[in-house]
Amino acid sequence: MTHVPYRGAGPAMNDLMPGRVSAMFSNLPGVIPQILGKSVCGLAVTARRRVAAVPDIPTIGETVPGFEVESWWGLFAPAATPPAIIEKLHADTVAALAHESVKPRYEAIGAPVSPSTPAELAALLRLDAEKWAPIVRDAGIKPE
Repeated sequence: MTHVPYRGAGPAMNDLMPGRVSAMFSNLPGVIPQILGKSVCGLAVTARRRVAAVPDIPTIGETVPGFEVESWWGLFAPAATPPAIIEKLHADTVAALAHESVKPRYEAIGAPVSPSTPAELAALLRLDAEKWAPIVRDAGIKPE
């Protein structure tokens, strides 16, 4: 494969649909309308388990044992934000994500809701940094 550095999933999808590129990696919520609309074919998901919104798409790990790359989203605030504000933002966000009109909409686009605490997010960031640091270093990847 040849890496094509697009500036987002939209421009990449604009080249995938008419066949100017053969494949792309993207977060599922950004491409699920095209998958469900049969404009593109979902080949595999990188998650540990199949995704409920597209259960017929296998995981890469089903072919390449041990392969797993999970997408996640986090809510961040400036480092100097008072703890009481962080706690309030966290509580309100968890409540909003659990709301009966919100949670099913996220799950339908392949983004299951699984809120965590600020401490759990910090731990995830550390684990991801440890996981990807050798790959970034060995590949010579530099920030733009």
